[in-house]
This record gives sequence, structure tokens and C-alpha cells, in this order.
Amino acid sequence: MANYEELLEEAFSKVKKTDSTGERFEMPKVEGHFEGKKTIITNFFTIASYIRREPEHFLKYLSRELATLATIDKERIVLNKKVSSKEINPKIENYVREFVLCKQCGKPDTEIIKEDRMSVMNCLACGAKQPIRNKI
Repeated sequence: MANYEELLEEAFSKVKKTDSTGERFEMPKVEGHFEGKKTIITNFFTIASYIRREPEHFLKYLSRELATLATIDKERIVLNKKVSSKEINPKIENYVREFVLCKQCGKPDTEIIKEDRMSVMNCLACGAKQPIRNKI
């Protein structure tokens, strides 16, 4: 019978290695395909839940930045023109920098709240509050 160290080495050899950079917050890349002249994003709601933002706010930002009409179709998003993932992913990263990551501590533990008539990003990690632009 094998001893404990041999069994432990065998178990570690079977564990899948991660390609993580060590960062706690890694953005998932957009997944989708083209249907004619339209782009279908299949993991939009996964990304929105990962960054903990309202899908409507996130969609409005993407639609404006990509200069195309975007609609929700069941569990996917339909963009009315062909847009490659190389164009979409930087827009998502810009959204995260502007509306998700705290400007003080850089952590993604934030929420958007309304104070009077202003939208404010409140960091749950360090307590910082920063105004954000209302109009997307």
C-alpha cells in the first residue's frame, strides 16, 4: 500500500493548474457569434452578474460605445452590426474602469447608488464615494 506522501503527490499531479495571474478580479472575455449582419453575445448576463451591475446600464453603455442598436433576446444580446470581440472587450474593460473599480483602492467591491439627483459609486471595501456620470 502506498504511503501518504505518494498519494498526496499523485493527487497534486491530477489537479488542474490555473492560468491565473494572481489577480482577484479577472474579466471574462465576451463570447458570441455572427448571424448575417448581426452580432450575438451569448455570455452578456454572465459578465453583468460578474461585475455586479444592472444589465440595462451595462447594455446602454456598450450600445453607445459601439454605436449600434443592442437588444435583449432571451439570454443573449443582439447587436445590429458585425462587431468583433477585439472591439467589444476593450469597451467592457473601459466600463469596468469607469463604473466598477474604485478610484481610491482599485477594488471591484463597489455599488452605484443615487444620492439626491447624482449617481455615486460607493466602495464597500474602503468606504470611498465618487460621483459618476449620469448620462451614458
